[in-house]
Amino acid sequence: MPFVPVPKDLTKVKTKVALNLTKRQLISFSIAGAIGIPTYLFSRTAIGTDAAVFLMIGLMLPFFFFAMYEKDGQPAEKVARNFLRAKLWPGVRPYKTENLYRYLEKEGTAIVHQNQTAGTAGKAAISRREKCRPQ
Repeated sequence: MPFVPVPKDLTKVKTKVALNLTKRQLISFSIAGAIGIPTYLFSRTAIGTDAAVFLMIGLMLPFFFFAMYEKDGQPAEKVARNFLRAKLWPGVRPYKTENLYRYLEKEGTAIVHQNQTAGTAGKAAISRREKCRPQ
């Protein structure tokens, strides 16, 4: 009896069109081939075979990247768009918190300073103020 693994989440299964490639991969590889192969054929006599191969690879790599890269179910251009939108155009934050620890730290140093300079009268004033403070 043959064993066939079945993924638990069927939404991640992609439809293969031809040669076990998705439509996106077929289009990207076709564009890469349409740009890379003529570049190699026309430039190998002018710059040499090795340099023409490196030029062809350099021109085809971005298309291979956009065909194959996927992060969290999003293709490369959506990931790049989200990254650039977050870095270049930060939105206005509708809510900004106040650092309450800063106020407590300032108040704590003021209380210590009052205790050191005022003596018992300062301590009584501080205890009255703490009783009046809302909880």
